[in-house]
Amino acid sequence: MPEHKLSETKAPAAGKCPRHVAIIMDGNGRWAASRMLPRVEGHRRGVEAVRRTVRASRELGIDYLTLYSFSSENWSRPPEEVGDLMGLIRRFIRNDLADLHANNTRVRVIGVREGLEPDIRGMLHEAETLTANNTGLVLVFAFNYGSRQEILNAVRQVAGAIASGTLDPKTLTTETFARCLDTVGIPDPDLIIRTSGEQRLSNFLLWQAAYSEFVFTPVLWPDFDRAALEAAIAEFNARERRFGGRLAAGSS
Repeated sequence: MPEHKLSETKAPAAGKCPRHVAIIMDGNGRWAASRMLPRVEGHRRGVEAVRRTVRASRELGIDYLTLYSFSSENWSRPPEEVGDLMGLIRRFIRNDLADLHANNTRVRVIGVREGLEPDIRGMLHEAETLTANNTGLVLVFAFNYGSRQEILNAVRQVAGAIASGTLDPKTLTTETFARCLDTVGIPDPDLIIRTSGEQRLSNFLLWQAAYSEFVFTPVLWPDFDRAALEAAIAEFNARERRFGGRLAAGSS
């Protein structure tokens, strides 16, 4: 597996797709409530939006697509809703894994797996193993994921290496630290999209989002489609990415 390098984060050429798009999929419940439907129906329609977005990402030439599918905080939701979500995740993997594999999509999963139901852990492992050699779109599911916990785990790894004498703290770099994160081998996201109009990261890719562009769209996730994705990419391409530097001479 290639090591994560911060230099991998590059501004794509004007009018081109960002290399890595990450999406906070929000608004399933509000979509259902506005139609007087049960919340689970919003989640079902959200799965359809996942399928549309994966297909559109492949067609548009995006290299990496990260979806915030289940946060570590989502366990605090009512048990019946959590059960519905787990059921939908099981069905998605059973029904869609073969299609993802046939379309040369590689699946990666980031997040904590300890404590998950054994069958779900097995499905996540199967998805990664089956598609490990695929060379097309890398589809990253952030599942039971929380960025603060990810960073804390990385700090523990670094602290352990320093305590054991295998790492000199004076040589610790951002690249070294990034290799301890769940996203090792995955470039930082160029563009982070959040649906439903909310404007916060909600514990998602806090380290990796240092120089990401953000697009907050009012579209509820079940309504998200290729047109919404292209609109977000168009907004991304209209921006000047400086990565902490200055604008070129003559730029406004």
